[in-house]
Amino acid sequence: MLTDIEIAQQAKLTPIAKIAEKLGIEEEELELYGRFKAKINSSLFERLKDKENGKLILVTAINPTPAGEGKTTTTAGLGQAMAKIGKNAIIALREPSLGPVFGVKGGAAGGGYSQVLPMEDINLHFTGDMHAITSANNLLCAMLDNHLQQGNLLGIDQRRILIKRCLDMNDRALRNVVVGLGGKINGVPREDGFIITVASEVMAILCLSSGIEDLKKRLGDILIAYKYDGTPVFARDINADGAMAALLKDAIKPNLVQTLEGTPALMHGGPFANIAHGCNSIMATKLGLKLADYCITEAGFGSDLGAEKFLDIKCRFAGLKPSCVVVVATVRALKYNGGVLKADLPNENVEALKKGVVNMKAHVENMHKYGIPVVVAINRFHTDTDAELQVIDSCCKELGVPYALSEVFGKGGEGGMELAKTVCSVIDGEEDTSKNFAPIYPLDITIEEKIKTIATKIYGADDVMFTAQAQKALKEIKALGGDAMPVCIAKTQYSLSDNAALLGRPSGFTVTIRDLRLSNGAGFVVAYAGDIMTMPGLPKVPAAEKIDVDTNSMIHGLF
Repeated sequence: MLTDIEIAQQAKLTPIAKIAEKLGIEEEELELYGRFKAKINSSLFERLKDKENGKLILVTAINPTPAGEGKTTTTAGLGQAMAKIGKNAIIALREPSLGPVFGVKGGAAGGGYSQVLPMEDINLHFTGDMHAITSANNLLCAMLDNHLQQGNLLGIDQRRILIKRCLDMNDRALRNVVVGLGGKINGVPREDGFIITVASEVMAILCLSSGIEDLKKRLGDILIAYKYDGTPVFARDINADGAMAALLKDAIKPNLVQTLEGTPALMHGGPFANIAHGCNSIMATKLGLKLADYCITEAGFGSDLGAEKFLDIKCRFAGLKPSCVVVVATVRALKYNGGVLKADLPNENVEALKKGVVNMKAHVENMHKYGIPVVVAINRFHTDTDAELQVIDSCCKELGVPYALSEVFGKGGEGGMELAKTVCSVIDGEEDTSKNFAPIYPLDITIEEKIKTIATKIYGADDVMFTAQAQKALKEIKALGGDAMPVCIAKTQYSLSDNAALLGRPSGFTVTIRDLRLSNGAGFVVAYAGDIMTMPGLPKVPAAEKIDVDTNSMIHGLF
C-alpha cells in the first residue's frame, strides 16, 4: 500500500496557470510560485466583486480521536466528487503548520487519493505565509522591547506586556523565557515566552481581514501592553503597524493549488481551532464563492470548536451564510468514544458503537441549532461491518439527517460521489437552505452570557465558572469595549467538555474559564477553558525522525 507522499509524488500535476485559466483567472491576476502554486492578487477581487456567490458548504467532524476522522481528506474528496458528477466546485482550506508536521504525524493536505498538491511544498514552506506572519509578530515584539530600551517614553509597565514572540514549530522549551539578559546594552530584562505562530493574533488578523487597509488597521489595534497608570498600549502607539503590514503584503494574497484530480483549491491561513478560531481566511473563502458554484471549506477539529467559531465569528464578520454542514465521522472513532481501546478498534463491537454514537448525535444536533441542514459523511474503513453500519443508519434516521458512506481516501472522487449527490440533493432545490442561518448568540449580550451560551448549547455544560483571574481580566476587557465582540473559547479538542478524558456526550459538568484575553485587532475575546498550551511540544517519537531527503532532493517519510 502506497503512503500519502508516494501517491502524491506519482501524481501528474496540471500547471497552475491552466487551473487558473479554467477558473477564468487572467494572467495578470496570478502570481506564480513555480509551476504548481500561485498567489492571487487583489485585481481579481475587484473584477469579481459584483458576481453572484456560489453555495458555501462547511465540512466539520466529531471530536478527534487517535483513530482519525479524515475531515480534510473528506473535503478534498468531496471537491473531486463534485467534478465527477458534473458540478463546478472549489475547495478552501487552511495551510499546515510545521509544528504538527514534524511533531505528531499529520498535515493539512488530506490523504490517500484525496490530497491537495504539491503535498511536500504545502506541508513545508509553501509560499512563505507562515514565515511572514512569524516575522511580523516578532517585529512587533522587537519594537516593543526597543521602546523599553530607548527610554520607554510611553511608560509601559514591563510586568504587563501582553504579546509573546512566536515560532512555527513545536518547542516546549520556549514557552517561558527571560529576555534582555547580559547587561544594559542587551535590553531590559523581563519575562517573555513563545507561542506557536498559528496561535498568534497576527494569524487571526490575516485570516479575518478583508484587504490590505483592513489588515493594517487591525494590526494597529493589537493590544500589546498596559502603562504604569493602567491605560492600554496598542501596536499603532509604537508605530509598528505599517512595517508589519509591509511584511504581510504578499501573505495576505490567497494561494491557489489543486487536488490530486485537478480540482482547484485555495489554501490560505492556518489558525488552530483549539487555541484560535480554526478557519482559513475570509478572503480565500469569499473568492472561492465567486470562482465556483460550490465552495467547500473546513473548520478545525470537531464542530464544538472549529465549526462553532466559523459560524459565530468568521461568518458574522464576513457576512457568509453556509448552505450545508457536512459532519464527518468514522465507525472506529465512535467506538473509541464508546470505550474501545485503539488496538481493538478493528474488531466489531456494536454495543460500544451504540454508546459512542451519542458523540455524533451531539455534533449533528448542535449544527442544526444554527438553522443549517446537515449531512453526515461516514469515512468508511474496510473493518466496518454491516452490523456496525446499521447502527449508523438507525442513528441518522432517528436524527432525520441524510448520510453517505465516503471512500475518498482509497478511491478519490469516485469514492465520494454518493456524498456529493447527497449534499447536492439537500442544497440544490428551489429553497435557499442558507436563509435560516443565524449565529448562536447575539453580540449585544455580555461576554459571560456569550460564553455560557456556547458552553450550555454546544458543549452541553450545566454552567460556567470564572476564576478570580478571569473575573479580573473581564473587568479590563469590558473597559476596552470587549463586550461588543464575539468570543473564541480555547479548550481541549478531544471532548465536548473542557476535560479531555470525558468522551462520548458528557453531562453534568461545569466549564471553568481560567483567564481571558482581548484580541483587539482580530476583533474577538479569547476565553481559556482549562490548561490550553499555546506552544505545543514534540512527542516522544517526533514525526521528524522519519523524514529525510535523498540526493535527488526527493523527500521521504512525510506521511
